[in-house]
Amino acid sequence: MAETVTTFGTDRTTGHLLTSLDPLLREWLPRQRWFAGKGRPVTGFTQVAVTELLPPDGRLGLYHLLLRVHQPSVLGASPHPGDCYQLLIGVREALPPRLAPALIGHVEEGPLAGRTVYEALYDPRPAEVLLEALRTRARIGGLRFERAPDQEIRDGLVPRLMTAEQSNSSVVYGDTFILKLLRRVVPGVNPDLELPLALAREGCARVPAPTAWLLAGPDPEPYVLAVLQPFVSGADDGWELALRELAKGEDFVAEARALGRATAEVHTALARAMPAVTLGQAQLRLLVDGMTERLEAAVRAVPALLPYERGLRSAFEALRDLAAEGHSWTAQRVHGDLHLGQCLRSPSGDWSLIDFEGEPARPLAERRMPQPPVRDIAGMLRSFDYAAHSVSPPAPDWARHCRAAYCSGYAEVTGRDPRTDPVLLRAYEIDKAVYEVVYEARHRPDWLPVPLAAVRRLATSDPTLARENRP
Repeated sequence: MAETVTTFGTDRTTGHLLTSLDPLLREWLPRQRWFAGKGRPVTGFTQVAVTELLPPDGRLGLYHLLLRVHQPSVLGASPHPGDCYQLLIGVREALPPRLAPALIGHVEEGPLAGRTVYEALYDPRPAEVLLEALRTRARIGGLRFERAPDQEIRDGLVPRLMTAEQSNSSVVYGDTFILKLLRRVVPGVNPDLELPLALAREGCARVPAPTAWLLAGPDPEPYVLAVLQPFVSGADDGWELALRELAKGEDFVAEARALGRATAEVHTALARAMPAVTLGQAQLRLLVDGMTERLEAAVRAVPALLPYERGLRSAFEALRDLAAEGHSWTAQRVHGDLHLGQCLRSPSGDWSLIDFEGEPARPLAERRMPQPPVRDIAGMLRSFDYAAHSVSPPAPDWARHCRAAYCSGYAEVTGRDPRTDPVLLRAYEIDKAVYEVVYEARHRPDWLPVPLAAVRRLATSDPTLARENRP
């Protein structure tokens, strides 16, 4: 492996590299599923770091790039410095047919003129380079490949790129490890590494313990770029499993109950591992203000929400009123973006939770804040609703039974049924559904009716009745 050709903030020898890639990346980046800035043109790049992992003087070259991508701000939004993305760029004289889907383009000028550049994760050799660097705890310029001291990584594992993800990219090595490469990155402690490490120290078997990870930049707030974890061979993705059961007309009650127990075990371990806080009136006011601000922004972005805004606000106001009456809640570290697709069922029937990054669109500091555990529960309840609406005709009773079983399973471990706190649960369900409306409007308009139907139901629920049903 070669030495770095750029350190953070200082371009030493590759001043023309980004210039030569610029026109190709402007066209290629917006087409990637993990690119968050869809709908706005790319106007330029700022180079954060470029690291040469394989010199391009042979058959294959490999560059690791951290680039800040500049785009026009969303109307009404504050100026934004641009998101930072992690790219792995392969370089070849010409692409073999098997790598055709990975093509970025043909370079016309600069140090790579006349060569072809492509998304390197499609290619086994670059993926092998990453695993070998993690195995040997390599230091390559500003990149630090770390490995847990009690973990070993054997060589010779054959890599394959997983193609079903959206916000990040993953490579599976044999049936032993999975490497999650974060795409949109920020400096700081990333919960996708922080929380699984904490859970591993607690001996929580519901979350695969990190084996190795990739960092860049100086401490104490480096970029967390990738995490290597054990691969659960033969596991079923919770979303795909639920859809299969729906297609067969089978219920999902037993699995939902088991998943509720698994969620509760993770929450219990996180409460032991990391400090919890009490949310009183002042803290709840800030929480409700955040929900209200997100609702207002969503209404501006998606006018279809306007008829329901008043009803949705009433749910937040009901929560504010409870806080004013002296009610308080416990907040702790949680998953942050829990849904069926973040859960795996092993061949033995055990459930695992994965992907603790939180909602990537939200600031890192917010994703690391303690939250009431009901936030995760609301996310899972919304996921049951999504699954039930993925079939024709929709199956609302299927979702209702799953919701009840999940909450009952959660209560079996914690002794607390989330449904006994309906005002808080409803507020978090609304906050999640509003987020979904904005996401679907921007990325998957065909799915927009699903969260809109939930918004309509939640907006017309009587918050007074919800409060009266609270023990």
